[in-house]
Amino acid sequence: MALSTPATLALARLAVPFELHTYTYDPDAERVGLHAAESLGEPPQRVLKTLIAQVDGKPVCLVLPSDREASMKKVAAAFGGKSASMMPVPDAERITGYRVGGVSPFGQKRKLRTVVEASALQEAQIYVNGGQRGLQVKMAPADLLRAAEALSAVIVT
Repeated sequence: MALSTPATLALARLAVPFELHTYTYDPDAERVGLHAAESLGEPPQRVLKTLIAQVDGKPVCLVLPSDREASMKKVAAAFGGKSASMMPVPDAERITGYRVGGVSPFGQKRKLRTVVEASALQEAQIYVNGGQRGLQVKMAPADLLRAAEALSAVIVT
């Protein structure tokens, strides 16, 4: 596994402190984020998943705890839109430059507006995808917000 990805290079360029953690990615896992948390031995609220959605037809990035589901109504409101839906996988991969299961909020091919679930900010350290399946970066939530130029809002059901 390559430990240098567009995500890790972006974090290094911004001088954001992070630690790399790897695990064996299981493409057949029922819920990839929960599998990552279990593999890392971390509670699911600390291991965040990155989802690509669309608000009023425009792509956006969502970062939320792996054991939670995004509320499309709250996502639309967080971005000041009327409606939200998940983006089809091929479109999400094309826009971000990452494969689903390895989508990171950092180093995307096309920088997307990003929102982080507010409850994740209560953790001292969180894990976020490092830009490759099976690669996570451990960092402070404030650094996630800064590096992703993200807002925080309640976006879960």
